[in-house]
Amino acid sequence: MKFALKALVAAAVLAATGTSFAQKGETVKMVRIDPLTGLLGPVGVSQGKGYQFFAEKFSGAGNPAGVKFEVTLIDNKLSPAESLNALKAAIDQGARYIIQGNGSSVALALVDAINKHNERNPGKEVLYLNDAAVDPDLTNSKCSYWHFRFDADTSMKMEAMSSFMVDQKDIKNVYILGQNYSHGVQVAKYAKETLARKRPDIKIVGEDLHPLAQVRDFAPYIAKIKASGADTVITGNWGSDLSLLIKAANEGGFNGKFFTYYAGVTGTPSSLGQNGAGRVYQVAYSHYNMGGQMDKWMAEFKQKYNDDFYTGSTIRIFETLGAAMAQAKSTDPVKVAAALEGIKVKSFNGEVEMRKADHQLQQPLYISVWQKADKKYPYSPENTGMTLAPVKEFPNYVSSTPTSCQMKRPS
Repeated sequence: MKFALKALVAAAVLAATGTSFAQKGETVKMVRIDPLTGLLGPVGVSQGKGYQFFAEKFSGAGNPAGVKFEVTLIDNKLSPAESLNALKAAIDQGARYIIQGNGSSVALALVDAINKHNERNPGKEVLYLNDAAVDPDLTNSKCSYWHFRFDADTSMKMEAMSSFMVDQKDIKNVYILGQNYSHGVQVAKYAKETLARKRPDIKIVGEDLHPLAQVRDFAPYIAKIKASGADTVITGNWGSDLSLLIKAANEGGFNGKFFTYYAGVTGTPSSLGQNGAGRVYQVAYSHYNMGGQMDKWMAEFKQKYNDDFYTGSTIRIFETLGAAMAQAKSTDPVKVAAALEGIKVKSFNGEVEMRKADHQLQQPLYISVWQKADKKYPYSPENTGMTLAPVKEFPNYVSSTPTSCQMKRPS
């Protein structure tokens, strides 16, 4: 009798333990859908290396759920139509976690397709983890229970950028230049709104939108900027559209300031060279000189790939997924989504929170400036001898913006 009782107790303990770690050892298949070819391909290729690198770092004992992360890359050629084909292929391959970031137009198409898939296929739901698509509509009018954004949206970054510009009294005439898709339109919108509120003395002396990833010579745009009398340019450009813009500015003799979202992204550091020192700023949730564990990871990444790691949302995705899966005691996307809502984790620069209301990560933002690398800020992207050095940090509550999301949750 005593033996039987002990056996029952042991079985109960084992069952409880098994339930707590039911997902331990499971492989979580993730597919990242982003450009790997074309003018913006180098960005996606570099970010893909980051996913391979950190999937290994955060697998097994690297996350509280004990799962193994496996990331596959699919080239969408920056096309919404190609992305929908890639989504179908990923789901057919058994992936239930979809990652994407480069291009809000793609993101909006994926949100709609994933909403429809999950409604039509109960028990086979997929989650969309957004690492870089920053159109505010994705967590406002187009918000979805199945979408979680780990980057800061356009409005959050502009809130921080404009707060910094308040004290830059030499800024008087601003030109807004952007890519002609949702992100570029939103950058222009929020730039005008926030500057009117915080620096009404600043004049917007010009505004242009250009085709996404098609312009090879930005000299005509630089000529227009110079003719406008602008002393500052605000741009949400990224990839080749930013590196070629900066190159044209250097060659065309424009000596004004640039306020950017993506100065640290592949190709742009080399275009900046030393000409942009003290004139080119970036607003982002991280920079090249974060210190601590991030410095160690970046050094190891550079040694392994001869490349620079800059997409910190990659790390946040693995951190929060591991924590949510441990909390949910499952890798089922439905249960994990519920656990992700409102989750808080300690990340590389403090605590971050996935806001339940709209699934927008709340996190610190930084303004950094392009300058010569030194002992205090030594990391040199693309071996330029230069770096992005932090000049201002905005904590979560400052960079946060309100949401109009009316979240529809599954019953």
